[in-house]
Amino acid sequence: MNLPPKVEYKQLNSLALAYMGDAVYDVYIRSRLLESGKTKPYKLHVEATRYVSAKAQAYALKTIIENGFLTERELDVARRGRNAKSGTVPKNTDVQTYRHSTALEALIGWLYLAGDQDRLEALIEQVIAVIEERGAEK
Repeated sequence: MNLPPKVEYKQLNSLALAYMGDAVYDVYIRSRLLESGKTKPYKLHVEATRYVSAKAQAYALKTIIENGFLTERELDVARRGRNAKSGTVPKNTDVQTYRHSTALEALIGWLYLAGDQDRLEALIEQVIAVIEERGAEK
């Protein structure tokens, strides 16, 4: 992934961080799927949905928090993201799940804009592992 733009990320509101985090996470997932050899658009879409749905993201965030993976500063960023009022109503999920997925996206956006590539990749790998482990349990 390229270097982040020069943005005063510490001054951004949580929804702006989530906006960036959503895009960054989506690119990571899409890249990973292409690297795995998948090429058919429908299969790519179905597989990507497994990772980028609000339910999957909310579950992953709750799990990595329970596992103590996040630092205090990261927990603070996630809390701010969770508590942000978006003004939109989620279509396919409840408000609580939507807020937790927004919290994860805000954290991803914050790490990306901070230029903390190692931590960003560690977080995304952890999220992917949690989602894949959950899929294996079903």
